[in-house]
Amino acid sequence: MNAPAAPAPSPSRCKRLKAASSRDHDSVDELVMAAQPFVSRERYALFLKLQHRFHGSLLGLYQDAELNRLLPGLSLLSRFAAVEADLRDLGEPVPPTPAPVQLANPAEAFGWLYCSEGSNLGAAFLFKETQRLGLDGEQGARHLAAHPDGRAPHWRQFVALVDAVELSFEEESHAIDGTIKAFDSYRQHLRDVFAQA
Repeated sequence: MNAPAAPAPSPSRCKRLKAASSRDHDSVDELVMAAQPFVSRERYALFLKLQHRFHGSLLGLYQDAELNRLLPGLSLLSRFAAVEADLRDLGEPVPPTPAPVQLANPAEAFGWLYCSEGSNLGAAFLFKETQRLGLDGEQGARHLAAHPDGRAPHWRQFVALVDAVELSFEEESHAIDGTIKAFDSYRQHLRDVFAQA
């Protein structure tokens, strides 16, 4: 008699977050490109204001002591200061720091951070587009530049940390909720900012 087949390993947490939010991710990508943020410096300045709203709202998560205990080095990953520097490079006024995101459950933070850090992995194309505007990692496009360790290695390190955190089944659901809310938030900021153009 054949031995029963071993159950297939369940996907990691970040893979579950990706699967649950793939449609939202694609929607955000489409909206960003439809806004044409790289056709001129003026349009790119609007994109920076969008990034300022989103990354500024997450500053509290990156600075949170408990999250930094669970995800060592998290406080060093926020791109908010780089967004502010990019705005100054373009001669744009820097808006006040946005209000922090409100979490219905602390576990939602992992979803928001997954969305934020994942965006840096996919920013290689956006970074390349900024170079057509005469911008780079030292002038105007700092926040889109690759992590010093490289985009892919950094992402793998971040994923390993998130996947290693112990969460209950209910907390897993909240993490997924956080991912969806993060994409929803970004979409709304995008519409608000580019509607002003």
